[in-house]
Amino acid sequence: MSRRYNIYPPSDSRASLIGSAIGRMLSNVLIFGTLLVGVYLLFTLFDTPTQHHQRKRNQQLSHDLATIESRYDTLQQVLDNVIERDKNVFRILFESEPYEFDDNSAEIRWDNQERLATMSETELYHELGERMNRLEAGENYLSSLFEGMGKAVDSMGTKANHIPAIQPVINPQLTLLTAPYGMLIHPFYKSLVSHQGVDYTVPVGSRVFATADGKVKEVKTSKTTSGRYIIINHGEGYETQYSHLSRIDVKKGQTVRRGDIIGLTGNSGLSLSPHLHYEVRFNGMRVDPIHYFFMELTPHEYKRMIEIAQSGMQSFD
Repeated sequence: MSRRYNIYPPSDSRASLIGSAIGRMLSNVLIFGTLLVGVYLLFTLFDTPTQHHQRKRNQQLSHDLATIESRYDTLQQVLDNVIERDKNVFRILFESEPYEFDDNSAEIRWDNQERLATMSETELYHELGERMNRLEAGENYLSSLFEGMGKAVDSMGTKANHIPAIQPVINPQLTLLTAPYGMLIHPFYKSLVSHQGVDYTVPVGSRVFATADGKVKEVKTSKTTSGRYIIINHGEGYETQYSHLSRIDVKKGQTVRRGDIIGLTGNSGLSLSPHLHYEVRFNGMRVDPIHYFFMELTPHEYKRMIEIAQSGMQSFD
C-alpha cells in the first residue's frame, strides 16, 4: 500500500511567507521613495555647478541692466534740456512756437519690449552689451561737448563777466519768481499780453543786484508805467532792466560790477503789488532771463525754476 506525502506547508506557514514577502516589498518601496525624495531635495536645495553659474550670471545681468537704465535716465534728462533750449531759441528768433511732430516713442518702446521678450538669454546678453556701448559713446560725446563749452567760456576771459548770469534778488528757495517770460494775463487789462521779463514778488526795500559787469545806460525816476527803473549796458550785446524800484543807488554812466547793489525794490509805476520786473536783452531783443541764471543754479534748480515759472499765469505789471 503506497504512502501519500503532503508537499504543501501548513496554512500558518503559508501566511507567514506571504507576510514576509509583503514586508520586503513595502520596505523596498519605502527605501526607493526615500531615495526619490532625497534626490528631489538635493536638486531643489542645492545648485549644480551649471545652475550656480547661471544664477550668478543672471544676477550680474540684472545689476548691469539697472546701471544702464539709471545712466539712460540721466542722459535722457540732458537731451530733454537740450531739446527745450532749442525750442526756446526757435521762439526767440522767430517769435512763434516750434513745430510739434507726432511723438511715437511710446509705441517704439512697446515694440522694443515685445522684441526683447522673444529673445534668448544669449541674445539678451549681446543686446545689453550693445546698449552699453551706445550709451558710453553718447556719454563720451556729451562729455566732449561740455568740455568744449568749458574751454569756450575760459577763452572768453573777462568777457564772461559781461553776461547776465545771476538773479537780481536773493532767492535761495527759488520761490520768489512768480511771473515768467511769455504770454500772460495783464493784471489791469485782463487780456493776454507778451510779458517781456520775469517778476519777483519781494517786499518793498529788498536789495537789487547788477547781474553782470557794465555801465548804467539809463536811470528813470519820473512817472512811467515801469516806475523807477535802471537799464545797464553790459557790452557784448547785453542789456538788463530793473523796474518798479523804490530807490535808485546808481547814476547814469556809472560803472558797476556783478553783485553790486544798484537799488531797492518797490511798487512804483503800473504795478499790482510790490515786485521787481527784470529783463534781459541780447542784441536789442528781449530774451527769457531764466536761461541766464546759470552761474548760481544747479541743473536740478534750473529745472525746478522752469517748473515754477510755467505755473505762473498772470504778471504783476
